[in-house]
Amino acid sequence: MIYTVTLNPSLDYIVTVPDFTMGATNRTLEEQVLPGGKGINVSLVLNQLGVENTAFGFRAGFVGEEIQRQLEALHCTVDFIELASGTSRINIKLKNYEGTEINGTGPEVSAEEWKRLLEKLDRLMAGDTLVLAGSIPRSLPDDIYREIMDMLAGRDIDVVVDAAGDALVGVLEAYPFLIKPNRDELGQIFSKKLADRDDILECAGKLQRRGARNVLVSLAGDGAVLLSEDGSVYESPAPEGELINGVGAGDSMVAGFLAGWQKRRDPSYAFHMAVAAGSAGAFSEHLAEADQIERLMGEMEGTEKTGFFY
Repeated sequence: MIYTVTLNPSLDYIVTVPDFTMGATNRTLEEQVLPGGKGINVSLVLNQLGVENTAFGFRAGFVGEEIQRQLEALHCTVDFIELASGTSRINIKLKNYEGTEINGTGPEVSAEEWKRLLEKLDRLMAGDTLVLAGSIPRSLPDDIYREIMDMLAGRDIDVVVDAAGDALVGVLEAYPFLIKPNRDELGQIFSKKLADRDDILECAGKLQRRGARNVLVSLAGDGAVLLSEDGSVYESPAPEGELINGVGAGDSMVAGFLAGWQKRRDPSYAFHMAVAAGSAGAFSEHLAEADQIERLMGEMEGTEKTGFFY
């Protein structure tokens, strides 16, 4: 069973605003209101691929109620903890200004509410997979992902971490099954701009030697690279297609990898499904859909192992 954790879910208010002007009244041309959060996105794409999963997290106020209502309407299995105070966040994303967004802070999580989530996670069993993805609320310590992993250590539970900065670096010594930095996040960890393949492989290899079992690096339009646990390196360009929405493509990639891994336990197959799912997400209005993923998998040529990395 796969479980995802989204500590700070949101409603994403996605708008198209032609000729946006600061200091003036702007009017939208198109609007969407969708549930958001990296773990939630992973759950939704896993649903598309027919992989059973449960989404854990926190919700608060009327926004939290709407997040859960929309997820249940999408047939997502949700097991959120309702917070006693505050309101789940609303994120504003300007669709026609790629990368321009205003993200809310989100509600505070009390010590007792955090304990309730840990109690849910403590019930995971051997063979389960846990996805820890996204930002950590300011009311929780930055090393909260490491706390969860330490609690689950030695139980044969595969933990996937999709986070940035210290939240990612801090879990490496707990041997996560998979981490998925993008090129910019990988470069930020080492304070350098990653311009070519050798730089990317060098930095990804350092994270693997520090404990990550599999390192999947998303390269946007350039595809992706995987350093697998057995020492193999896989690379693939992105399939051809029109970029429509890059938001959530990385989450689709994580879901694709997990779905592929569950199906065959083969890193090459999981990697190619990850690339197909990430690309399908980028070519879609929202997240990757099963028929697109299947089509792109069929179009992609098998990528051979490019070598061994030590």
